[in-house]
Amino acid sequence: MFEERESEATTGRHPVDEQGLMGRITVREANRLDREDFVRAFGSVYERSPWVAERAWRERPFEGPENLRRALWRAVYDAPRERQLDLIRAHPDLAGKAAVAGELTPESEREQSSAGLGRLSPEEYERFRDVNAAYREKFGFPMVVYVREHTKDSILAQAEARLANTREREVGTALEEIQKIAASRLEDLIEYEEKGGRQ
Repeated sequence: MFEERESEATTGRHPVDEQGLMGRITVREANRLDREDFVRAFGSVYERSPWVAERAWRERPFEGPENLRRALWRAVYDAPRERQLDLIRAHPDLAGKAAVAGELTPESEREQSSAGLGRLSPEEYERFRDVNAAYREKFGFPMVVYVREHTKDSILAQAEARLANTREREVGTALEEIQKIAASRLEDLIEYEEKGGRQ
């Protein structure tokens, strides 16, 4: 249920529920959110890492969606390396234990399902389990893939290729993939304003 709020016109606040779920929001509306509501609205853009939205909020007002996207990415890029690693580690294994146990975030569940990872044969599940374990053992964090660009077969092929990389290269690759995931999630949240449209 949405929290009881005065109208946006009088408070400058957009209704946000306790889980951060809300209707699509324009950047102008986002600019009027206080820090708490902004983090509720955009905290899920980066997996289990609301600190990214909290840091980006400080850059308001945003001129448009691209400006907001860049502010979120800067929050990640400017963070200490250990914080970046925490962000990578916040992602679940692909078709891993969290997926089987139903413990994925709603965003991750939709994304993994879009690549067919919710419908694996026992043999495919075993291949994912093995590659996840090998990747974590080598690099110390889960393999992050923007799955909307992939099928289950291309994910496995990419995983096997990436196992040959250095850890430093994989940190960079993981952050690039996270940026694609975040851009897609943000796209799902933002309502674009047309000339003469909502203010």
